Amino acid sequence: MTDPRPFTTADLYDERGEQLMSCPRQFLDLGGVPAFTGPVRTIRCFQDNGLVKAVLNSPGEGAVLVVDGHGSMGTALMGDMIAEAAVRNGWAGVIINGPVRDRTALAELPLGIKALGSNPRKSAKDGVGEQDVPVVIEGTTFVPGRTVWADEDGILVES
Repeated sequence: MTDPRPFTTADLYDERGEQLMSCPRQFLDLGGVPAFTGPVRTIRCFQDNGLVKAVLNSPGEGAVLVVDGHGSMGTALMGDMIAEAAVRNGWAGVIINGPVRDRTALAELPLGIKALGSNPRKSAKDGVGEQDVPVVIEGTTFVPGRTVWADEDGILVES
């Protein structure tokens, strides 16, 4: 049986090879959409999801928000209310180098979500961080505007 999705990351890598970077960080699939793609938008923050909330409450136009939370598992950077806003605003997905919360609710949403795990603890809401800057997660550079693809096998981004 063939996969009805328009892409798989394994096939994309076979076709395009070194034109793509493969992110070696192991993320969990936590949203209701296991495969997603779109132009990269970025946030770099540490235990503060104020920017994440603001950006996902703005028009996504099919983009994927890549959040570099520095791999800290100390506080969740997204929960169900922010994820619901992402769905309403047309985001394709969110990749978080950190945890989320409300996993059961996130799994029901029509949104791609990859994160390192979960933590029920809320983050700060001060909006401290940087937006739309290149972020590096385990040697993989995510540049705003480049395309990212994610599925159960992993994450690829244009180099």
